[in-house]
Amino acid sequence: MQNKTQKIVLSALLASLVCVATMLIKIPSPLKGYLNLGDCVVLLSGWVLSPVYGFLTAGIGSALADIFSGYIIYAPATFVIKGLMAVTAYFVFKLMSKKGKNTISKIVSGTLAEILMVIGYFLFEGFMYGFIPSAVNIPANAMQGVAGLILGILLVRIFEKSKL
Repeated sequence: MQNKTQKIVLSALLASLVCVATMLIKIPSPLKGYLNLGDCVVLLSGWVLSPVYGFLTAGIGSALADIFSGYIIYAPATFVIKGLMAVTAYFVFKLMSKKGKNTISKIVSGTLAEILMVIGYFLFEGFMYGFIPSAVNIPANAMQGVAGLILGILLVRIFEKSKL
């Protein structure tokens, strides 16, 4: 059981990792955004933290990456979308893991969280640039989601094996 200080420190560490993973590799997408590897830590935050800590960790880390990278207009949407991804990963994982299949629970919860991300950015960019142009980013965001899911599952296994 973690005390409040441990939860805050772990959340700050993961928020920093979200930010760094998001900024480390940036592949420009067609509509002024970029693809990144931050989703793996967003999912990890959802799986290992409570919903509130996971939301704040994923949202703050991702929004800071947007701000630091010059995508300030995306930061508010990113905060909400990435935060909701962590919350989705948390609740679906908790609900499904009661039935015992830990890895399958992570795959399903991560997939649903990534679908939320694709829809969230489609809607955000749709209101900004139009829904037809926004549809161009769906495949790229989906690829980011797949990479985030695979890397997230690997990361959580590392965390579990090292008993973090």
